[in-house]
Amino acid sequence: MFWSRHLYDRWCLVVGLSERVRVEPFRQVPPTSHLGERDIGVSGIGTIAAARVVPRGNEEEAFVAASMFARWMKPHPSTRSPFRVGASDVSAHRIISDLSAFIGHVDPSRHRILAAGDLNMFYGAEGRVLSLPERERTVWDRMSALGLEFLGPQAPNGRSSATPQPEVPADTGNVPTYYIIGESPAEADRQLDYAFASRGFHEGVKVRALNGVDEWSSSDHCRLLIEVATGEASNRSAFNTR
Repeated sequence: MFWSRHLYDRWCLVVGLSERVRVEPFRQVPPTSHLGERDIGVSGIGTIAAARVVPRGNEEEAFVAASMFARWMKPHPSTRSPFRVGASDVSAHRIISDLSAFIGHVDPSRHRILAAGDLNMFYGAEGRVLSLPERERTVWDRMSALGLEFLGPQAPNGRSSATPQPEVPADTGNVPTYYIIGESPAEADRQLDYAFASRGFHEGVKVRALNGVDEWSSSDHCRLLIEVATGEASNRSAFNTR
């Protein structure tokens, strides 16, 4: 497989910013049926990166952390499709397939996986102007089937939108994590960023959108603060997306 540098506009990364954990990145390689101990098979360009995160002093509580980006994928030209930007579920399913390599038991509690990032879709979408609801629901269904629990963030773990959110019901728990070009964090009204964790392991994971106007980063996406309990309940390791 040949990956030309002009075929991507961004890469996912898992980067260690604290001495409380040791981050051991998996090397990205083309997906094969037999991966090396330190490899992750990646079937979509720029869609996923993963690392083994080892809390210092609690190595038995190491887990796999994955950064996700569901790229928009345009339909093949032969379809003469009217979709201007394409669909993100195409690459989201590639991400899920790559994550599946880290799942080797029927019992989800045998795994310790944390996956978070930009899926470019609206959780609970019903509208069809900006979404493909039936297709997008299959992303959450597949995550659940693999034993990966949806962690949100959902209200109140983040500032709610001041205006109605597109494509989702009025009673949505979605919290905005993205604002469109020409707007500001105060006008953000759509959630594109999400987190999942292995069932059982997820009980010690807390997720919050850092989407307050004053805490928004320089990106058009806000950060997600993800806290993972290690050892005693009061000892938590924190991770940011973005």
